[in-house]
Amino acid sequence: MAQAAEARKRGKARTGLSEEDLLRAYHDMLLIRRFEEKAGQLYGMGLIGGFCHLYIGQEAVVVGLQMALKPGDQVITSYRDHGHMLATGMEARGVMAELTGRAGGYSRGKGGSMHMFSKEKNFFGGHGIVGAQVSLGTGLAFSNFYRGNDHVCLTYFGEGASNQGQVYESFNLAALMKLPVVYVIENNRYGMGTSVERASASHELWKNGAPWGIPGAQVDGMDVEAVHQAGVAAVAHCRAGSGPFLLEMQTYRYRGHSMSDPAKYRTREEVEKMRSERDCIEHARARLAELGADEAAIKRIDDEVKRVVQDAADFAQSSPEPDPAELWTDVLVEG
Repeated sequence: MAQAAEARKRGKARTGLSEEDLLRAYHDMLLIRRFEEKAGQLYGMGLIGGFCHLYIGQEAVVVGLQMALKPGDQVITSYRDHGHMLATGMEARGVMAELTGRAGGYSRGKGGSMHMFSKEKNFFGGHGIVGAQVSLGTGLAFSNFYRGNDHVCLTYFGEGASNQGQVYESFNLAALMKLPVVYVIENNRYGMGTSVERASASHELWKNGAPWGIPGAQVDGMDVEAVHQAGVAAVAHCRAGSGPFLLEMQTYRYRGHSMSDPAKYRTREEVEKMRSERDCIEHARARLAELGADEAAIKRIDDEVKRVVQDAADFAQSSPEPDPAELWTDVLVEG
């Protein structure tokens, strides 16, 4: 328990990212924010079909953690996945084209919002079944253990999935075999329309791994520096062969659960309070000002992000539809 308490304390401390690193984090968070806003617009225009879960508000989580990884490390997540794709370095063009079901998308237009992958970037999906990716991420960590490398798998899931049976089965195996997996609970307070207080008897989700001896930390997920520091500590723990680590990122989504959710289960005042007082991008911008960052450099980032996102939207709309023959590909792998 003392180890977990110390980890929790580390998760709340400030890392003091350099100005250069903080500018990079600001760029990556802003790219995700503007990309998701554009995706919301395209959905409203009928250019994106099916489900679409936006990551707006939670950008600091994936950006801070990605900065703690090295080449070869893996990432797997749930259906709220566009931000994770962009953070791993997947091209905005390919992600947006997949959202619009075009041949230029990462799954050639056949996967849509929830089912994109990149072997090159070690991104193993987007998964539509709640909690399914937790056991898969544990399997990825097992592959690292089996091969004897020092790679770590970041396995993301929401607080709504945190009490799934397969999550605890994964905890048991990971602890038993000391697998190099960082479990990341993105606690955005609402599982679809149900608040975490109504759905979980555990109100300190970072302690959920305690029965298996898994240390954990509760982290301010709206502060990219705090996220980064907690990620560095958790990844180092796994890379040293000490087994899994559990991070509870306290974050917030500004939009509904998906594009079809009007989010009437919370007040407009609650959302606006988070936007005005806790927004991760504005927080990073204020920190950059404290560090004396050149305002012109920040403006260049703003302009570049705007250009990249518009280019992605244009590419997605001009990319051709998949060839009908694609219906018969990627359905069977012969051993």
